[in-house]
Amino acid sequence: MPSAIATTSLCDLDARTVLAVTARPGAESASLGRLLYAFREAGADLALLCLTRGEASPLNSTFRPLEAVRPWELQLAAGLLGVRSVAVADYPDGGLSHCPLPALAQRVQRAIAEYGPDLILVADPAAGDADDARAARAVCLAAGRAGVTVAARTTPGARGSWPVELGSGAQAARTVQRCAATAHASQSEALPEVLRALDDLSSHEHLRWLLPAAASVPHPWGAPVGGAEGPQLRAAIRASSALA
Repeated sequence: MPSAIATTSLCDLDARTVLAVTARPGAESASLGRLLYAFREAGADLALLCLTRGEASPLNSTFRPLEAVRPWELQLAAGLLGVRSVAVADYPDGGLSHCPLPALAQRVQRAIAEYGPDLILVADPAAGDADDARAARAVCLAAGRAGVTVAARTTPGARGSWPVELGSGAQAARTVQRCAATAHASQSEALPEVLRALDDLSSHEHLRWLLPAAASVPHPWGAPVGGAEGPQLRAAIRASSALA
């Protein structure tokens, strides 16, 4: 397990299968995209569970029903990132906090049973909205029962976080991430903000454990963030929320 301060590579996490769980379409690209692609390049198999169809977004550049078009955009984006398997649940976008936590956890448990992940990756609940926080809680509940670790992509300076060096593949990962973000055509009004935020990121990503190996889940989800790159990554997370 990496420490909270040492820079690591993805290989140090020894994840052969990574399951990403998101609250809505768009987060897999704008928030988790670089990490997912980098994990794939490191040899991991990738799977994705999105808990809603993204129908609550106020943006719609296609004028088609969002609940129909956004899952297709998600499939396209996931393919660009190298995700092998994609599942989209039908919980209400913007209403996950009102869904029974055991039901959400059971859906995540089904994904764990199907994909057999070594690591589950989520967006940091401290930086997202109520749906992101509910998704992370459901993931931790399910993963704790299954004995699977959970890491959140977060900001520099977040309590318990550590930098992950993407190395020589950082630029390629950013390029693929940008392409994946543009796959969400219905959200094109938010795309300029998303791309600007992605362009400001360094060659590092940052993770923190929500559920470490052989440990109970901590709940420091309201921890402050800081550091030299904090404003840029906070902007990226805000942008990913706009796209999502």
